[in-house]
Parts: sequence; C-alpha cells; structure tokens
Amino acid sequence: MKFLEMEANSIYHNAVLLKESVEGLAIKPEGTYVDVTFGAGGHARAILNMLNENGRLFAFDQDEESLQNTIKDNRFTLINANFKYMKNHLNANGIRQVDGILADLGVSSHQFDAQHRGFSIRFDCSLDMRMDTRKHLTAKDILNTYSETELRRIFYDYGEIHNANKLSALIVAERKQQPFDMSVDFQKRIASCIPTKREFKYLAQVYQALRIEVNDELKALEMLLLQSRIMIRQGGRLVVISYHSLEDRLTKFFIRSGNFEDKIEKDIYGNNLSPFVAINRKTIVPAQEELDKNNRSRSAKLRIAERSAYE
Repeated sequence: MKFLEMEANSIYHNAVLLKESVEGLAIKPEGTYVDVTFGAGGHARAILNMLNENGRLFAFDQDEESLQNTIKDNRFTLINANFKYMKNHLNANGIRQVDGILADLGVSSHQFDAQHRGFSIRFDCSLDMRMDTRKHLTAKDILNTYSETELRRIFYDYGEIHNANKLSALIVAERKQQPFDMSVDFQKRIASCIPTKREFKYLAQVYQALRIEVNDELKALEMLLLQSRIMIRQGGRLVVISYHSLEDRLTKFFIRSGNFEDKIEKDIYGNNLSPFVAINRKTIVPAQEELDKNNRSRSAKLRIAERSAYE
C-alpha cells in the first residue's frame, strides 16, 4: 500500500495507529471518506494517498490552528467545525452517504504541547482547555462558577475520581478566597486531595474531566456515532480510536447494539439488529514499536465496524 511507504515522513509522527486505522477503512480508490479529527493531517494524507482521481476526502476540525495544516488537493475539503455537525456540513457539500468515517478522539499532540491552550499539567498557564477557541466556556469558568454538586458530577463521571466529593468541596472553599486562573496555582491549592505517588495520574484525571466538560466531548461523540448510521452506506466502515474508557465504552456499546445503553434488539430469527457489525472483536492497541516511538499512543484503543444491511 502506498501510504506505508511514507510512514517515515515527519508528517506522520503523531498519527496514532496509522496503518491499522487506515487499513480498517478498507478504502475503495473511488470512494468518499471522512476524517472527523484532522489535526496535523497524518491520517488524512494516508487516506488521500489511497484514493484515485475520483475519490473524495472531507475532514473536520474545530480548532482554528489546524487550518494551517490544510492539504492542497482538489479531492480534499477541510471544514472548520465540530464533528457533531458532520451530517449538516456533508449534506451542504452535496454528500448524502460516504464509504467510511475515521475518528481519532481526544487532544492532539499539538494541543498538548501548546502551552497557552492549558491542556497539559506540565505548563503554568491559564486554565483554558477549549478545542474551539471561538467558544466561551473555559476550565477556569467551570472551577469558579459551577456548584459543588456540578463539580462533583464532572469529576466523578468524566474523571472517575474517587474522592470527587472532597475535591469539589475544596475547590468551592478555595475560590471564595481567590478565583482560580493559572494551572500551577490550581494544582497547589488542591494538593491535599492528591494521593501520594499518584500525582500525575490524579491530575491527568482532573484535567480530563474539565476538558470533557469544556468541550462537551461525550455528547459530541454520541452525535457523531448516531449520524454515522445514517451517513455510512451499507458495507462502509466506521473506525474509532479512543483514549479513555468513557469514549471506548460509548463506541463499543454503539457498535454492538446501536445505542448507548447496550440494549441489544434481535429479529424473529435471533439476529442482532445493530446497524454495525464489529470487524475486530477485541480492541486493537499500538504495537511495542509504536509505543517506543510515540509514548502518547499508550492508551489508544481502535475499534472497527462495518455498516450492516439492517435499516
């Protein structure tokens, strides 16, 4: 396959599970595909490299900074929007169905490394965490305005933090003395909640919870998956790379049952009526070689599904 010849190119350095995910799309050279998380364009370039002159690739990214990575190719269209609006934008471009959709969820390497964005616990910066900087809600807004009950919900549900009650109460007490703004100050002020020898993991969970709330990530994923059953034609592929259990669980349930409660419906013959059939029963994870080159791929899980004949 042509794209494998380009793996060494620096463009692909942070494209997680590149070979496995693009192969999972089972690309037809003349097909129409969607990369809903364009980022640096690694997956998109690999897809384009497998299309002929009649193929089309649409890409989405809500981060305006990703526009600088756009690809000059008349087969390619980059849309600066959240992928939860995928169907509307594709329809506006005259596309009613596609042959495959790829989603590489979570935060890009660029976003983690951009100090001013506030995604990483490594930098002392304003607690922002917006993927789309045109939006208004930031992480510091959440910390300074959400009720203790609301804070408890996001830390428990989105960060799976066991002492969410204690953390939420401390944040409410601390902000009465001084509003939260900078990341290092925030980390110091919640230090009494952080378990010894688990500092990095705990803070990563806190930041994950805030980031998910700021960007409404799980709702956006649900909307994408629901639209995929409409937009992917029979025999087409859905490929999803997730980085934490909340994303992976939603994807797994949807592929298996067609809903997010995992309620499996069957026809009179006992056949599963899910709109998708899982291609890989077990999640695909990065090989050791990839882990050695890109430590950020360590939590990646890949699921591949094919649009079934049902509906």
